[in-house]
Amino acid sequence: MKGAALETDIWKIRVQLTKPVTWIPLIWGVACGAAASGNYVWNDPKDIAQLLACMMMSGPFLTGYTQTINDWYDRDIDAINEPYRPIPSGRISQQDVIIQIWALLLGGLGISYGLDVWAGHEFPIMLVLAVFGSFISYIYSAPPLKLKQSGWAGNYALGSSYIALPWWAGQALFGTLTPDVMVLTVAYSLAGLGIAIVNDFKSIEGDRQMGLQSLPVAFGVDTAKWICVSTIDVTQLGVAAYLYWGLGETTYAAVLLALILPQIFFQFKYFLPDPIANDVKYQASAQPFLVFGLLTTGLAIGHMNQVAAAAASSGAL
Repeated sequence: MKGAALETDIWKIRVQLTKPVTWIPLIWGVACGAAASGNYVWNDPKDIAQLLACMMMSGPFLTGYTQTINDWYDRDIDAINEPYRPIPSGRISQQDVIIQIWALLLGGLGISYGLDVWAGHEFPIMLVLAVFGSFISYIYSAPPLKLKQSGWAGNYALGSSYIALPWWAGQALFGTLTPDVMVLTVAYSLAGLGIAIVNDFKSIEGDRQMGLQSLPVAFGVDTAKWICVSTIDVTQLGVAAYLYWGLGETTYAAVLLALILPQIFFQFKYFLPDPIANDVKYQASAQPFLVFGLLTTGLAIGHMNQVAAAAASSGAL
């Protein structure tokens, strides 16, 4: 990451390549999915162990794989935008990078299959989700598709990987992944698209030179910054409305609305005046409210599932 120490120890460099700070949203997303299942018991040792294993799969292994393979295929553009990174700076060999990519990928897939066996799944849903997410990561970074070359497709792929996929993993591990939740989280990923756009402002010059059509390059800084905040805010407001009117979870809807308002405040205070200079400051200030909004939504769905299960059990007696 920008400002990271220029390490020479190979293992510290390997960790830098995986960008541990980017694991956090995936780990959080798994917790949101577990909450949404309605079956996760927060003080049960087995549930805790399974949750931690799922977080390890989604964070260090598969997000680490995603970040490493992205840096590998971005090594030329990083030489322009961020030459201090481990690969363009020459602090790690190409062979070591390739070994790391395969180790993280195979390790993540292995954990996913182990979770299926541990949870007693008849269908290996965790392995399927892990393979699907890894495939999205690959086509996001690698030619010939290289989704990140397109501002819309690339940013949405990134946003859904940070919101929908870990949520699906957490919910599938402890409960049933239903179509309505899949649709909701795919829609919620539009907020993730907005977050992904924030990261594009710092790379405008290199993206323009390399022909990448990020949204700030395609639309200009002023238009792109409004697209960014609109997708973040409108998406969350839509989810709050769904919780209130669609699910009848009025308390959770009110909490989510209360978490959206500070994000709008920080957008006007930091991001909109200067999205290039204040991108990190904005994300540090606003994103905690967004991720707690995700958990609020997960808890709302979990509460709904618990009520439905109790009603079904009562009706069967």
